[in-house]
Amino acid sequence: MYRADEARYEKMIYNRCGKSGLKLPALSLGMWHNFGSVNNVEDMKKILFTAFDNGITHFDLANNYGPVYGSAEMNMGRILKSDLMPYRNEMIISTKAGYDMWKGPYGNGGSRKYLMASLDESLKRMGLDYVDIFYHHRPDPETPLEETMQALDQIVRSGKALYVGISNYKKEQTRAAYEILKEQKTPFVIHQPRYSMLDRWIEEDGLKDYLYENGIGCIAFSPLAQGILTGKYLNGIPKDSRVGSGKSPYLHAKDLTEEKLEKVRQLNQIASERGQSLTQMALSWVLRDGKVTSVLIGASRPDQILENLKALDHTGFSEEENARIEEILSMY
Repeated sequence: MYRADEARYEKMIYNRCGKSGLKLPALSLGMWHNFGSVNNVEDMKKILFTAFDNGITHFDLANNYGPVYGSAEMNMGRILKSDLMPYRNEMIISTKAGYDMWKGPYGNGGSRKYLMASLDESLKRMGLDYVDIFYHHRPDPETPLEETMQALDQIVRSGKALYVGISNYKKEQTRAAYEILKEQKTPFVIHQPRYSMLDRWIEEDGLKDYLYENGIGCIAFSPLAQGILTGKYLNGIPKDSRVGSGKSPYLHAKDLTEEKLEKVRQLNQIASERGQSLTQMALSWVLRDGKVTSVLIGASRPDQILENLKALDHTGFSEEENARIEEILSMY
């Protein structure tokens, strides 16, 4: 039986999630990849245990994470039952619904029917009575926003989630959702947007500042821009990489333009001068100003988590570094 490292909480920074009472680790573990039916359960355990032993208490899932759909939640349920359930009160477990999950008109979107049915299925797969955070995964233009937000409110009142959040909503969509949830007194505490050095839409849209000013937490996904900021493409596309083999569904060779790779090379030089890897600097940068509560990292091996944790040793940036980074990111 797994026993957690007694010193785990001394290894992590915890940030308050907006103005709520909830705190999240500066780095959280996303289970989008590497926890599906095609992966080895023992490898999953090593990743989860390494994360928890180092103070990562937040584990982020969604109904359709896998492959196959639902399998990441099923594997999380197996590992909770075999090893992690004694630590349930020390864990923040989140899941989501909004994208495609099952056939027919009720397996996608933002309807009350879909969201409540999906969460019930997620809880069964994980063997839990509740999740800590339940998200609507994306805006649904075909469903009235009031219906979606009222479903989130009912989910909290039913005891099946402690807090709710939204993901992939733009600023004005977020503002509208916030007003409804505020009136209902629903504990809306967090937004999960895509954010990285190479994808700063939440700054350009004004979402990042809006969340901060209104006391809503922000947890960034894809902080490494689908792997571009790991440094693996500094000298072009390796043939044995997922991009090189054409097996990556999210990043394609056409996305790796020479202009983008030149930015990455120059960013890598700054990281080297800071005594960090490019990956570590990219994570540090997302956390640099205190407006992002937590950064979601992925891992296929335990050592990747240990390397990513080093980003927390050096989250500050000098004025000169910020100016150089801004100049690089503004190129082309």
